[in-house]
Amino acid sequence: MSPLSGPERSGCLKILNLMSKVDLLSLSDTITNKMIVVEDVTEAKETILSFTKNGEELLKRKKVHRDIIFKYLAKEGVVMPPNSEKHQLVKRTLELWSSAEVVVEEHVPGATDDIKQRLVPNTDMEMADVKADIGCDTFMLGQQFCSWFFQLLNSQNPSLGQQAQDWGPQHFWPDAKLRLVARAGSDQLEEFLGAELVSCRFLALTKEEHLHFSPNLEPHGLKVLSSAHGLVLVAVAGTIHRDNTCLGVFEQIFGLIRSPLDNNTWKIKFVNMKIRGQDALAGAQTTAPALTYNASELQTLCTL
Repeated sequence: MSPLSGPERSGCLKILNLMSKVDLLSLSDTITNKMIVVEDVTEAKETILSFTKNGEELLKRKKVHRDIIFKYLAKEGVVMPPNSEKHQLVKRTLELWSSAEVVVEEHVPGATDDIKQRLVPNTDMEMADVKADIGCDTFMLGQQFCSWFFQLLNSQNPSLGQQAQDWGPQHFWPDAKLRLVARAGSDQLEEFLGAELVSCRFLALTKEEHLHFSPNLEPHGLKVLSSAHGLVLVAVAGTIHRDNTCLGVFEQIFGLIRSPLDNNTWKIKFVNMKIRGQDALAGAQTTAPALTYNASELQTLCTL
């Protein structure tokens, strides 16, 4: 059995899932010195995990290319400069695993029970599984929601090579509103009303414009407020990428309300979104951006 810890094993599995079949089979041969013959990708992954001493050993393998680690971190919501070298990405990945702030991936045959642990929702989970009572840890609810939302949205981007998950108007209230302000020299305002239109506009950002959103889920990039009437406000900042190019930063405020007719699922009531392109940043730091909204501005939205 592999000596990998639960977070290490989960993270390594996600990285293996991003690799090609040819590289997986080759890596399995290298690690076992061709003493074990594997017949398919699933066997190759489990063999690699079983014979890997620690996460660092796998990350430093030649077949685990820099771009794969970069893509893995982006999917985990970890923002890194596009020109980061492999050793920098390896270091940040190990820090992520040691903090256990990792989405545990799906089970593979022979995997330990650690793989079944779910710290935050993955992309194919229903929004109903993102549950937290008002009065409990609302910050964790915000982290869970943002992890779920952006993984789901990013999965629609064909350039990332992921399987598109179940995106659609079912995640929004029928009268949902989207207010989108894009700033690249001058402000451009778009407003959409209704679950179908709001859903389609978000879908266009990733599926057609090939944008990739990396939220900053640390305390300076994420704030969560709740009202006595059941509204939960989630505000998050992050960076926007296309391929390996950082295009700018975004700030998003979600208004969430449970739907008692849909298994108490959290649904999106409104979204206020601001996008600032590189030209509008005037050389400002774009890694791990912080929210510019203050508490009083967010509190005002809670009373709407």
